[in-house]
Amino acid sequence: MPPTKAIQTAVAVTEELLQSGNNVFKFLLSVVILILALLIRKALHRIILRQKLPPQTAYFWTKSVSYAVVFAAAMLIAGVWLYGVSNMATFLGLLSAGLAVALREPLVNLVGWLFILMRHPLSLGDRIEIEAIKGDVIDMGPFFFSVLEVGNWVMAEQSTGRIIHIPNVKVFTVPIANYTQQFPYIWDELPVMITFESNWEKAKAILERILEEQTVKFTGPEEKELRETATRYYIKLGKLTPTVYTTVVDSGVQLTMRYLTPVRQRRGRDELLWEAILRAFAKEDDIDLAYNTQRVFYNPREGKPGTGGPAPTRMKTPRGQAGARSQARNA
Repeated sequence: MPPTKAIQTAVAVTEELLQSGNNVFKFLLSVVILILALLIRKALHRIILRQKLPPQTAYFWTKSVSYAVVFAAAMLIAGVWLYGVSNMATFLGLLSAGLAVALREPLVNLVGWLFILMRHPLSLGDRIEIEAIKGDVIDMGPFFFSVLEVGNWVMAEQSTGRIIHIPNVKVFTVPIANYTQQFPYIWDELPVMITFESNWEKAKAILERILEEQTVKFTGPEEKELRETATRYYIKLGKLTPTVYTTVVDSGVQLTMRYLTPVRQRRGRDELLWEAILRAFAKEDDIDLAYNTQRVFYNPREGKPGTGGPAPTRMKTPRGQAGARSQARNA
C-alpha cells in the first residue's frame, strides 16, 4: 500500500473512532500526543545546545521551544476530546467561565507573564528588589519568576545561595526596583568619620584623591550611554564625577564619599577604598578615625573665655631674663 494511501486510511479510521465517542481511544491518542511532544521537545533542545549559543540566547530559545510544543500538544489534545461535540460555542463559553473562576490565580499569573514579556519591567539577569527581596533574575515562567537572593544576612548584597520563586502577579501589585535596567551602575556612598581635632580639610583632600584613583571614570562611551539612558526617561543627570561631602555628627566630622560603581562590585569597591583610606591616614599624624564615644566637657576649665571658660593667662617671664632685658635697655 502506498504511503499516501496508508496515511489517508489512518486518518479516516481516526475520524471514525473520534466520532463514535470512544473514550478509551481518545485517552490512548492523548497519551501518544504527549509522548510525541516530549520527544520533539527533547530533540529540539539538543539541537539548540549543539549550536554553542550565548547562555542568555540559548535560554531564550529553549524556553520558547518548550512553550510552543506544550501549546501545540494542548491544542491537539483539546481537539481530540472536543471532536464532534455539538453546540461548540455554548460548551466553550461555559468551560471558559468555569476555568476563570476555578483557576483565577494561575490565569492572573499568566497575564503577568505576558506583561513581563511585552513591557520588560525585568529581564533575565537583572538585579531587582521586590517586597524586601533582592536578587538576580535567573528564570521566568508562565506562573512565577525566580531570583537568586542577595543580601539578607550576607553583607554588601552578595549571594546567599537561596532561590526564591515570586508569582508573576506581583508585577501588578507591588513596586519593583531594577538595579541594572538600561545601565549597570548605581550610586554608592561610604561614610568616613574623623575626630574633631583632626585636620578635616587635609582628610577631605586625601579622600578626593583616593576616589579619583579607585573609582570608575565616566568618559567617552560610558558617559554617552548614561546620557542616552537619561533621554529615554525623565532623568536629570548631575555631574558623574565622584565627590566628598562634609557633615558634622555627634562623634566627629563625617566625610561621605559618593561615587558610581558597578552593581555587582559594591563590596569589592568598598574594600579597595577602605584599604586605601587606612594606608593614607596611617601616614598622617594629624588625622584620626573617630568612633562613638562619651566625653565629659567641663566648660569653666575647657571652654572659651567668651562662653564662661577660664580667662586667658599671660606668659610669665623669669626674673633673670627680665633683669638682663632691663640692663640691655639702660645700656
